[in-house]
Amino acid sequence: MLAAFTLNTAENLPIGLLEVISASLRVPVSAVGLLVTGYGLTVAVASLPLAHATRAVPRRHVLTGLLAVLIVSSLCAAAVASYGVLLLSRLLTALAQALFWAVMGPVAVGLFPPGVRGRVVGALSVAGSLALVLGVPAGTWLGRQSAWQVPVALLAALGLAALVPIAVLLPTSRPEEGSAAHGSRPDARRFAVVLAAGTLSATGAFAGYTYVVRFLGEVSGFSTSAVGALLVAFGLACLAGVTVTGAVLDRFPRAALTAAVATQAVGMLGLYAAGTEPVATVVFLTLMGAALGPVFMTTQNAMLHCAPGRTDIALAANSGSYNAGIAAGAALGGLVLSLAGVRGTFLCGGLLTVAACAVLSAEHLLRSPQCAPRNEPRSP
Repeated sequence: MLAAFTLNTAENLPIGLLEVISASLRVPVSAVGLLVTGYGLTVAVASLPLAHATRAVPRRHVLTGLLAVLIVSSLCAAAVASYGVLLLSRLLTALAQALFWAVMGPVAVGLFPPGVRGRVVGALSVAGSLALVLGVPAGTWLGRQSAWQVPVALLAALGLAALVPIAVLLPTSRPEEGSAAHGSRPDARRFAVVLAAGTLSATGAFAGYTYVVRFLGEVSGFSTSAVGALLVAFGLACLAGVTVTGAVLDRFPRAALTAAVATQAVGMLGLYAAGTEPVATVVFLTLMGAALGPVFMTTQNAMLHCAPGRTDIALAANSGSYNAGIAAGAALGGLVLSLAGVRGTFLCGGLLTVAACAVLSAEHLLRSPQCAPRNEPRSP
């Protein structure tokens, strides 16, 4: 959980320090923005190849190596006041995160009985969501009070605090020997459906969310200070969403995924339709926030069940496609913004999310004969 918190904080920290880093390194804000988009694209491209390359390496060694990369890259970024070094350090951290979510899921759930896998995935997701609610705001405040290098260096300290217990206490075993190394109910068609729905949901969400600050100011008429408070409320809603979803995920895994995607669709289309009304904006923005975290969490959980092969490969594919959806959504939103204005970005995102709902709803038309749980005979 600490490693998840640290990596998610590292991913999003530059968003709050764009102007500070830009002034310090004397580069345009757009160049600093590349630290975020380049990070996401690296995760999208590298997740699956890295998972394949390390599929035979004991997971304890992989995780300690990933955290060591995080520590070294954070220290380099903090110590050398150079845009080139900062960009390279960010890309190294992105490579670590690309493999982290593929490896950590099977390792963590493999330490517990199968009946509580959803709660374990929920705990990891809560830690990731705390990065947006606590890690990034705290790092932004600290960076503005002192220097942007200070919170970046603190990421190395957090990484070390996570590395030591993992290196000392995590059992060493071959990846294929773990109890969560393979899907509990392998189903290639379910895997494809979840992957498609998750990618569409991510693309839709970030087609609008990328421009949410502009939407809240131009369409809803909120002041700058009110927009900041609304973004905090959005993060708290995300944290509440993953907490509640994690509690029911083991009992209702399919319904939890469908509910999360449907809630996101309602929130985005509601913002498009009623975004000029402040009260309605708060309601629909909260709904969107409450769905954003659970969508990724429920797709990760689904991969642990329906993976047609190794779960780490399936999780890597899910993480890579989700990050590809984030990048595609931001780009698509920018195009729609120029053609139809900021309200149009939420209409576009909402319709893409509705398409994700349709994919999930139509699954029964594509479903293959129900696969029996692994190591259990299929009934006649």
